[in-house]
Amino acid sequence: MTDQQPVVAYLGIGANLGDCRQTLVWARQQLTRAGVEVVASSPLYRTAAVGGPAEQPDYLNAVLQVQTRHDPEALLACCLEIEQQAGRTRDIHWGPRTLDLDVLLYGDQCFDLAHLTVPHPRLHVRRFVLEPLCQLAPQLIHPRLNQTMITLLTQLDDNDAVDCIEEQW
Repeated sequence: MTDQQPVVAYLGIGANLGDCRQTLVWARQQLTRAGVEVVASSPLYRTAAVGGPAEQPDYLNAVLQVQTRHDPEALLACCLEIEQQAGRTRDIHWGPRTLDLDVLLYGDQCFDLAHLTVPHPRLHVRRFVLEPLCQLAPQLIHPRLNQTMITLLTQLDDNDAVDCIEEQW
């Protein structure tokens, strides 16, 4: 953690193994304990797995708006630690997981670091990210593409359905 001014960031959160909803609630609490203030949570969505092995269980996904004094790499480290505490393993690329926490946006900044690219490189093509993100900040500008999140969402194919299952969790 640094002494920098607080930054608003957006995190993608998802799971498709175990008690997914409870894991997401727990992860949100762990972020708070780690000094990452959760300002808002999108509704919870059920989505089919994208990529990875066939026949995976559906995911529960949401986006969190957070405020943090962590620099981007420290925020990522915090997310990875929480994933590990939740039993996350990285055996299969895009495989099933107990918890997935992704740094989607960090203020209006862009980073291409060794282990972190911000904005998330696939944010603009994933309905399961854009749909919940638009519930929180539809007019937010993508810092690389210079388009609003709602504009990016309307440009996606309609066949990637996401199902809102819970407004407040």
